[in-house]
Amino acid sequence: MTMHTADGSGDPYQAQAQGAPYPPQGDPYHPDGARPQHDPYRQQGVPSYPPQGQPYPGQDQPTMQLGRIPAQAFEQFGPPPLPPRPVERPVPPPRAGEEPAAPKPAAGKPASSTGRNGLIMAMGSLASRALGFVRSAVIVAALATGPAGDAFSVANSLPNIVYMMLLGGVLASVFVPELVHAMQTHKDGGQAYSDRLLTLCGVILVVLTVGAWLFAPQIVDFYSGFDDPVQRELAITFARYCLPQILFYGVFTLLGQVLNARDRFGAMMWTPVLNNVVAIAVFGGYLAMGRHAYEANEVSSGDAMLLGLGSTLGIVVQAAALLPSLRSARFTYRPRFDWRGAGLTRPLRAAGWALALVVATQLSFAVITSLSTSAGTAAKDAGVLGGRGFTAYNNAYALFVVPQGVITVSLVTALLPGMARAATAGDYRKIGEDLAGVLRSSAAMVVTAAVLFFALGSQISMAAYGYGSGAHVHDDAMVVGLLLMAFAVGLPAFCAQYGLARGFYAMGDARTPFWLTLISTGTNAALCWVAYETLPLRYKVVGMAVAHTVAATLSAVVTGVALGRRLAKGAPPAAVPAPRRAGGGPDETMVLRTDAFAPGANATVDLGVRRRGSGLEGGRLVVLHLGLVVACVPGALAAHWLAGRFGAGLFGSLTGLAAGSLAVLVSLFVLARPLGVGASVAPFARKLRIPYPAPAPTSGKHRR
Repeated sequence: MTMHTADGSGDPYQAQAQGAPYPPQGDPYHPDGARPQHDPYRQQGVPSYPPQGQPYPGQDQPTMQLGRIPAQAFEQFGPPPLPPRPVERPVPPPRAGEEPAAPKPAAGKPASSTGRNGLIMAMGSLASRALGFVRSAVIVAALATGPAGDAFSVANSLPNIVYMMLLGGVLASVFVPELVHAMQTHKDGGQAYSDRLLTLCGVILVVLTVGAWLFAPQIVDFYSGFDDPVQRELAITFARYCLPQILFYGVFTLLGQVLNARDRFGAMMWTPVLNNVVAIAVFGGYLAMGRHAYEANEVSSGDAMLLGLGSTLGIVVQAAALLPSLRSARFTYRPRFDWRGAGLTRPLRAAGWALALVVATQLSFAVITSLSTSAGTAAKDAGVLGGRGFTAYNNAYALFVVPQGVITVSLVTALLPGMARAATAGDYRKIGEDLAGVLRSSAAMVVTAAVLFFALGSQISMAAYGYGSGAHVHDDAMVVGLLLMAFAVGLPAFCAQYGLARGFYAMGDARTPFWLTLISTGTNAALCWVAYETLPLRYKVVGMAVAHTVAATLSAVVTGVALGRRLAKGAPPAAVPAPRRAGGGPDETMVLRTDAFAPGANATVDLGVRRRGSGLEGGRLVVLHLGLVVACVPGALAAHWLAGRFGAGLFGSLTGLAAGSLAVLVSLFVLARPLGVGASVAPFARKLRIPYPAPAPTSGKHRR
């Protein structure tokens, strides 16, 4: 190959300027010898082609020539064409008579940061939880933790469990990625898709609620082991009034996911405050009327209607309070029943797996409630002091999940739309990095809460439930304290498992979390049965809390390993052409952009250079949590000693709780930096407005 440069005598442009004809016969761009009738270079003052048959003078024929190309050539013909876009993913066929909606304009301001959204939700969740403890204290004061309290707890827990496991947790994680994907890829911004999804879910909720109400006796029997017929009938009566909450919990959750998909997180976390206010007013009014019940026969039918309907009214208010935020987000809803071919197969399939997950969870929960209510009845008949049944277990669990709800759920919920966008772009490693960052930044808060629960369980339970005029208030609170200590050991694993499972949902995978949940729920149920059969009466329910800790730890390990392998494999290729509508083009309301230039696409993935590894850094996270525990241990010992000096009464418990919490925080902040975990403590210190300089990151992996 001969190469001619622009500086040498063989420069064709130089020869051309000296009058040499150009180009030679046999133009490679026109192999047949034909030449264009319109020569664009003639307009720019460049000599035209030589006559036909005239040879190119000068040197040997070059096979590569480097020279300056006139700028006018680019202006004449424009830039080179972009590479063809990859084929689009399949979309559903069009609906008859449907008009394509106009695309929504892009937002004028950038989306809020994950940290800010997480803080907004954390503050709302914290306020709701604080009022939730006031509500629980008022309920305990009204019904205590005896037979009447157990009857109400079982009845009111049924819709709460459905909400927490099905609607508030799993389906929320399923629907948010689907709504985000529709907003990014559908031409109408996902409006029609959202309408169809909400309509279908609303119909399912109505059927589920009516069925639960009709089968209330069977549901109560399934979840409880009441031997007293009066207590059973009271629980069924409460259930009739409380089970309609399923519908309103569902409406609240679905509308909340629409807001979350639009990066509006505050309303869903703040509106439960109204629910707690209504419940406090209802049970406070019950107490103000001079009513108080410990035995089941002390609750009249009018009292049951007041307390049951009052609890449901709070959920109605909570759901209705989302409407102003929806109007502010300019979301309008129109019922749509044209579900066939509307692209709902994928979310419904994922929802089916989510429903199967809830069924498995409910089976485990049924084992726990049945065993705990039986244990409570047996302990009461044996004269063991303190309520040692399901109410004590439920109250301790309500305290235990506060850090998870305030910290982990808030941060992961704010992160879920971003993880869904990363999954849409095919950047699976970013999902792992985001989850690792959340677990790393929240580790100090979660570990501190776990240490406080373990060291000050009795003081915390007295502060939350040490109210009322019952004769066994103190004994009941002490049982809750023991349960809280047993739960506390598994709190970091419980929070980590929640976040890790959302990584699967961000990728549109609800099947894997189902199989992983079978491991944890099966382990929990089996160990609860072992505790019930082997432990003394006073420790049966405590052993069930230990079973939960073991199951949560196992679940976190298995989920982390499975997610790490899935993320390391990367995103699967999508190369299926989109189906065509009758007129020849794709459905105009559901045109997907999956090319490399789509908004949010990751350049390293689009260019074919996939980043390796999962990004989870599981080993580093385990070492971080262990280091934080070591930093808190001296403070926990001091806290336990200090709390014992102030007595076991309500005032002494509150004082000991304040002093012990201060001791744990001082120990954490003093020892964190020497132990190498100061980077995780710094965000916690900033939230407490404590000056605590963060150490400089040692590598790019610790940029947060």
